[in-house]
Amino acid sequence: MTALTIGTAAATILARIASGHRRPTRSGATNRTGAPVRRDSLEAGTFEDLFFVLPAKGETDRMLTAARKILDEGRKLQRKARATGEKLSVSERAVAALTAGAVRVYEEICTIARLCAGRVFPSYDHLADATGLSRNTVARAIPVLSRLGLLVKQRRFRRVEVEGDEDTGKPRYRQFSNAYRPMLPKSLIRYLPRCMRPAPAPADAVQREADRQEDQQRMLSQLSCRELARATMSGPLGAALASLGARLDADDAASAAGETASAITVLNR
Repeated sequence: MTALTIGTAAATILARIASGHRRPTRSGATNRTGAPVRRDSLEAGTFEDLFFVLPAKGETDRMLTAARKILDEGRKLQRKARATGEKLSVSERAVAALTAGAVRVYEEICTIARLCAGRVFPSYDHLADATGLSRNTVARAIPVLSRLGLLVKQRRFRRVEVEGDEDTGKPRYRQFSNAYRPMLPKSLIRYLPRCMRPAPAPADAVQREADRQEDQQRMLSQLSCRELARATMSGPLGAALASLGARLDADDAASAAGETASAITVLNR
């Protein structure tokens, strides 16, 4: 049975807690030492093993080829919008916003992913030097790629030692280079040429999958809260939800017993 996903960030934190490693430190704003750390940053060295993914052979080349085709489609959408005055949808505007500079940055990130076993954390300065683009162009390209789903970005910070801090015992933090993971989301597949799209599944396979999902939903609907939590989740979160579900089951049982006793009392009058 397929377990439900809870998001990359939550999975990272729970996995670290379960394995006994130091829990990732997440920033919210300027920390108590006064060092600027951007929102939603994670401490370097606490999550990368679960964030980075080793690309399959030829995968980065396929992603880069797809990005170039999507760039062409974006230009076509721009020309169509100018010629007809037709308004683009949200997804079409995101595709039309893709630039040649962003694709060049994506190419460098894919190259690093291929050469470094998926571990990608270059600085903006490195990307600017490697691509021949300005640092500002690189900074604008990253959000464009992220909005399209071609890139997953995680901000990072690290602890640094500053002379004189030994007396206070408080660590200082500084922003570190971001971690990146190149992607090719399913939402962009429709913008690719037919030869680059996966072959559609046979009708009988689609029907079997629909029947399987229907049977699974019917089975899950018959489980108690505790059984449902154990069937769909695992790890610390699954245990916590199972405990909560057991309490809900007990409350439901007590409520049902009370209603039954009340009904019997009314009948006996």
